[in-house]
Amino acid sequence: MTEIKLHDTMVREKRVFIPADPKRITMYVCGPTVYGRAHIGNARPAVVFDVLARLLRHVYPEHRLDFARNVTDVDDKIIEASRSEGVAPSVITERYERFYDEDMGALGVEKPALTPHATEHIPQMITMITRLIERGNAYEADGHILFNVPSDPDYGALGRRDRDAMIAGARVEIASYKKDPADFVLWKPSPEGVIGWDSPWGRGRPGWHIECSAMIAAHLGETIDIHGGGLDLIFPHHENELAQSRCAHEGAPLAHYWVHNGFLSMAGSDKMSKSLGNVVTPAELLAAGHKGEVLRLALLSAHYRQPLEWSDALIAQSKARLDRWYRALDIAEIVGVSGSPEQLGSFLPALSDDLNTPAALAEIDSFIRVVDRPDPDAVYNEGQLAYSPGSGSPILASAVAAARLLGFLQQTPREWFQGQRGDADWIEAAIFARNDARARRDFAAADRIRKELEDQDILLEDTPNGTTWRQA
Repeated sequence: MTEIKLHDTMVREKRVFIPADPKRITMYVCGPTVYGRAHIGNARPAVVFDVLARLLRHVYPEHRLDFARNVTDVDDKIIEASRSEGVAPSVITERYERFYDEDMGALGVEKPALTPHATEHIPQMITMITRLIERGNAYEADGHILFNVPSDPDYGALGRRDRDAMIAGARVEIASYKKDPADFVLWKPSPEGVIGWDSPWGRGRPGWHIECSAMIAAHLGETIDIHGGGLDLIFPHHENELAQSRCAHEGAPLAHYWVHNGFLSMAGSDKMSKSLGNVVTPAELLAAGHKGEVLRLALLSAHYRQPLEWSDALIAQSKARLDRWYRALDIAEIVGVSGSPEQLGSFLPALSDDLNTPAALAEIDSFIRVVDRPDPDAVYNEGQLAYSPGSGSPILASAVAAARLLGFLQQTPREWFQGQRGDADWIEAAIFARNDARARRDFAAADRIRKELEDQDILLEDTPNGTTWRQA
């Protein structure tokens, strides 16, 4: 069985992933705050953890994967947007959640079965806050309920930074009613005309951090296998989630593995963020004619924990790479062979080694390269698999299966190349597949390919120098 290793932020090293339950895997990833259109940097964690979910299902088919990605639909920015437009907060949140699902879906991200919304879990949040007050980890002050950071001796274990340094480096509100500067809000009052709910402490709304802790406990349990999100969430969000959950659940850890993806930046700029104004959205990129699979491949071109610089060159490289893959798909489909990612050398071990997508993609490339430059003498995969006419197609099919495991090759070759300068690529791929079939003396397949081309008004001519084609 393939062994998955994940870099655990808590211990700062890779660990072998072992599900706590022999029949179930639980994973929670922080999702969108729906007050505006997501930018391409927001798409990176969505794509990364979509790949992890696909890998978990592949390696652990006997397990049920309970994957939750929350929706934060109550937030000061949402309130501000609703005021600006003069509409109810739900109008804002429903609109931008729909946009988020459409944008991520265009990038091949499968929507998790569990998408808990903050506004649907207010009772669970109130229950957890009440428990924290009873245990001496939270207190009421000036209409607010705050978590008392000094009450948790393990606070800071995830970020591994000095507490004062963490406070100085984050947007921590300094207020006179706090017992300690690091204390954070669990519940805040809502004035008349602002969204809120009744509670034992008056009408109000939850703080950001308590939302995720309550939703995790409600849907996945007190301790989950994997908690994921962007690097910027380690502090304060995940640190605070961890502290309040641990204190509410008698010291039980919130997650066994903490997985965080690195930042995405615009070429020559800082981290991509709405506050800096240096963003481009998937919607804009799609409207400009870039395919969703191209954007997905660009996001996976660097290791998920490393910084990724977004540029036109990266998009172009990803498009050229997928063009080669779709030529390979055409051959695999025409020849009618099947394959498996396990047959593709080090692909699955590379992907399972902390989601090393650059190495996994390179493994696919090494086999798909036979389409562009078929060489009977070429040997791949450390001498274990040699390409020659008639033997390359099954290996090619394995490369296609591996690409599909990563969420690629979701169109037909004809759909992919439609309207591009590369329209002829699928024809060349079909000719290559026909020659491969003839080399295997599978003349029925070769005749079928010729007939399919003729049906598209493409005529083949076999000459001493090879096969050529022309439009009828």
